[in-house]
Amino acid sequence: MSETPPNTLQYRLEGPEDAPVLILGPSLGTTWHMWDRQVPELAQQWRVFRFDLPGHGGAPAYPAGSVADLTARLLATLDGLGVQRFGFAGCALGGAVGIELALRHPERLASLALIAASPRFGTADEFRQRGVIVRTNGLDPIARTSPERWFTAGFAAAQPAITDWAVQMVRTTDPGCYIAACEALAAFDVRPELTRVGVPTLVLVGSEDQVTGPAEARTLVAGIPDARLAVVPGASHLVPVEQPAAVTDLLLRHFSTAWQNAQDTGTGQIPMPLAPAQPFLVPAQAAPIAELAPPPARPEAGGRADAYETGLKVRREVLGDAHVDATLAQADDFAADFQDLLTRYTWGEIWDRPGLDRRARSCVTLTALVAGGHLEELAVHTRAALRNGLTPAEIKEVLMQAAVYCGMPAAGRAFRLAQQVIREETTLQD
Repeated sequence: MSETPPNTLQYRLEGPEDAPVLILGPSLGTTWHMWDRQVPELAQQWRVFRFDLPGHGGAPAYPAGSVADLTARLLATLDGLGVQRFGFAGCALGGAVGIELALRHPERLASLALIAASPRFGTADEFRQRGVIVRTNGLDPIARTSPERWFTAGFAAAQPAITDWAVQMVRTTDPGCYIAACEALAAFDVRPELTRVGVPTLVLVGSEDQVTGPAEARTLVAGIPDARLAVVPGASHLVPVEQPAAVTDLLLRHFSTAWQNAQDTGTGQIPMPLAPAQPFLVPAQAAPIAELAPPPARPEAGGRADAYETGLKVRREVLGDAHVDATLAQADDFAADFQDLLTRYTWGEIWDRPGLDRRARSCVTLTALVAGGHLEELAVHTRAALRNGLTPAEIKEVLMQAAVYCGMPAAGRAFRLAQQVIREETTLQD
């Protein structure tokens, strides 16, 4: 166990002190205990290092808002222990950390296993809405539905103790750290960079995973040059918990093989004998999937070549990809210049100014829309306010203030619109 400064992670070490280090990274909402069934066998040959995400499992609640930040904290922790080179297996968000290590710190990584992982986890909108739900309702709605996302129905029914453990694990997570982790996943997208992953990689996925399933696994295998695919039958998202023996066997053989074949013999890795291949471990047969074409280049305006791209980024972060994509798709030749103006100056200039944070800008915007009677935009900016961190209670106070200064009829209509949006945005969808 460890004491945890803000720039490091809470960790646990098991296994021989002179053995090579194998790191096990957790999924969002879980703790290092998700690897309990793997540790006894792995720790016979490796020094197993497990860590908790910030605010998870009793770890100090120092939110990390990006995968790069989590990776930096992991490396700082390892530096403090004198660990320079290691193997890494990560599940979901833990897998994102593994990819980040392979791309930005390849000299530290001997071998990689990506479990229930993806080069891009859903859409940014999905994770930001999850943050809105947690900010509004706490973690209970997420906790109650976690078994449905993590396990097959048969496993959940047959293992009520594990199901209860999963729910309690999420409930005891710090909400602010959970929201920050959602933001980290929302911003994570390494699809164009997969070809630069240069370490032997096992991509492991449950056949029934509905979160990051076989399709995402095949995308990883198609992009990573030295990757193999393992599909574990009868398992969903938390495959190390649901099929522990299969996962342990695959990890043993992958890391043994990778280190046995490594050219660098100065890392202290101890190879294990190779076991015969299992039927469900197959070479990669995936085909690349098509990528969306990049947006067309925009002309410079007054020497500010980056204003449009900055504005588009801010606009997407505040309003959501779905809304922005739909709006831009509707813009024909007649409306295109206006959309360019709106993106460049409203979002690239005003919303990107440092004088107010986005919460304050949302408060001003909601009030101005009520005052001007522009209620057709109020629903959009109520959603934006929630994404920017305002709670429903705070939005209510903004509208109460607007009622006094902007008029009761306008505020009454605004309350009805905002009430409908808040109900939609703070209800967990099946």
